[in-house]
Amino acid sequence: MMRLWIVAALAAAQPAAAEAPSAATKAANSAVAAALPFGDTEDFDFARRGLLARPDTDVLGADGRVIRSFADDAKVAGAVPDTVNPSLWRNAQLVSESGLFEVVPGIWQVRGFDLANMTLIRGKTGLIVVDPLTTVETARAAIALARRHIGDLPVTAVIYTHSHIDHFGGVRGIVDEADVRAGKVRIYAPDGFMEHAISENVIAGAAMSRRAAFMFGSALERGTEGIVSAGLGPVVAGGTYSLIAPTDTVRVGAETTEVDGVRFEFQLTPGTEAPAEMNFYLPDFRALCLAENANGAMHNVLTPRGALVRDAKVWADYLTEALTRFGPKSDVLFTSHFWPRWGGETLRRTIALHRDAYKYLHDQSVRMMNAGLNGDEIAEAIQLPPELGQAWFNRPHYGSLKFNARAVYQRYMGHYDGNPAHLDPLPDVERGKRIVAAMGGAKKVLGEAAKARNAGDERWAAELLSHLVMAEPENARARDMLAASFEQMAWQTETAPWRNIYLSGARELRGLATSGGGADTSEIAMSTPLADLLDLMAVRLSPEKAAGAELSIGIILPDSGERRLVSVKNRVLVHQPWTEGAAPSVTLTSPRRVFLGLVGGQVKAAEAVQKGILRIDGDAAQLQRFTGLFEPPPASFGLALP
Repeated sequence: MMRLWIVAALAAAQPAAAEAPSAATKAANSAVAAALPFGDTEDFDFARRGLLARPDTDVLGADGRVIRSFADDAKVAGAVPDTVNPSLWRNAQLVSESGLFEVVPGIWQVRGFDLANMTLIRGKTGLIVVDPLTTVETARAAIALARRHIGDLPVTAVIYTHSHIDHFGGVRGIVDEADVRAGKVRIYAPDGFMEHAISENVIAGAAMSRRAAFMFGSALERGTEGIVSAGLGPVVAGGTYSLIAPTDTVRVGAETTEVDGVRFEFQLTPGTEAPAEMNFYLPDFRALCLAENANGAMHNVLTPRGALVRDAKVWADYLTEALTRFGPKSDVLFTSHFWPRWGGETLRRTIALHRDAYKYLHDQSVRMMNAGLNGDEIAEAIQLPPELGQAWFNRPHYGSLKFNARAVYQRYMGHYDGNPAHLDPLPDVERGKRIVAAMGGAKKVLGEAAKARNAGDERWAAELLSHLVMAEPENARARDMLAASFEQMAWQTETAPWRNIYLSGARELRGLATSGGGADTSEIAMSTPLADLLDLMAVRLSPEKAAGAELSIGIILPDSGERRLVSVKNRVLVHQPWTEGAAPSVTLTSPRRVFLGLVGGQVKAAEAVQKGILRIDGDAAQLQRFTGLFEPPPASFGLALP
């Protein structure tokens, strides 16, 4: 019913044979190898420091299927192949350093089990777990490895650093909700966590999930012609998503909070990498956690999967605050992805240069915007200066400077660039048909695209061929050429999501699956407020089916204490809190799980009434009409194709 942005990166059908790297691709990758400081091995030293244990078994899903294969990490070992950008190959090797690591005595990290890290802090009576990974299965496996080497300690507290699912989705793999309710385990999260953890993916969940399948390469295999890295981590593992609501909300960041005997100084950073996020400092360990606000690579100001645009200026400002407030008294920096950095001078330099990269991105994008350049023109012109761009933690392994520059423009100016010709553009298919006709037909377009490809100009070839594919999706030659063009760009790109998107687009053009197995989201749905569920229903209302409907419905979920009034009129669904004296035409009363089943289509109203788990008071015909007004989004739709 509810889709979330992370999808399981699972193997699917074997892709068609890829085109060999072109001379232009080899030349582009050779230029990268010559331009960047590959002799700097500090990251490899940091990524391996403190190793206590490697994973000793693959992670299995509930059905026995492998959802994280550590043997696959060997596929990114050795010399860089021609099919991978050398900088991205380096990133792939680093993020595949998996296992249990000691950060400092009393702080450990489990890395490489999933996209994010799980951090463990020794408290007075047990373990404080920071960011319990994406899925129940990976979290359970990660903490099991830790306990075999640091002791079988109970979890006494959980910290969610922010509202993205790779930092909370595995929580039920490490704690029991009954212990949380009983007060045995405290869960801390930044202000606004629950709202954003759920709402970001509800309204646009279907579209976001489809695009995420491309961004994370759900149907691609690990290897030199497939996924080599997810940018932030080795891969996105599958499994079961979960969520337990926080018991404690961090609303201020200047006070010291004691968690199981450990002192925490929180710094709230809303509007940065996530709408609800926080850093923290541990004075007892002289250790600083910057969540996902500082990384081993450039991050996304706008993620290709789709989300609200983030604020690069605010992001930089909060890094300045962290540097000023915590930098002088910190000896180690650890984060929610990548590896720690040790030494006060090293971590302060890292924060400052990382901050400066986001500040430069913001300031120079706005400067060029105010000089009259549009988003695409800014993206083409902007480059980090060498003093920033040569730092490995500013390389575009996950986020891209070009994509981020467009995002800064979009945040201030929107998608419209001011050109009147772009005020009301034709849709892709119609535009493609007219451009192909104006160029003299498909044969002419293919010829021009071939010339571009022979010259190594894959970007122009892809644009030409995309118009032809939109105009003539059945044109096998156009599809094959466009797929091959995408592959060459994949072999060249330094950005892991771009590589996955290009390769997924090639698969779609060749008629192969582009979505892997999804994860179980039922536990997330159980935590979704009724108001958000009704918002989800509102964007699935069919205006054709709702023509002439005037419905008034009350919904009561006694086990969660939620009561909403819903009306359908003018082909729009509106809902509001239950008011005193409300008299809807029909009222539905049921446990939350039964209502979820009704929404998802797994439960039939008549059967639920017969079983006594659903009560209907009033005009039952209105309820029957109501449940027939909605259409689920398609399981898949074209991205490279119409």
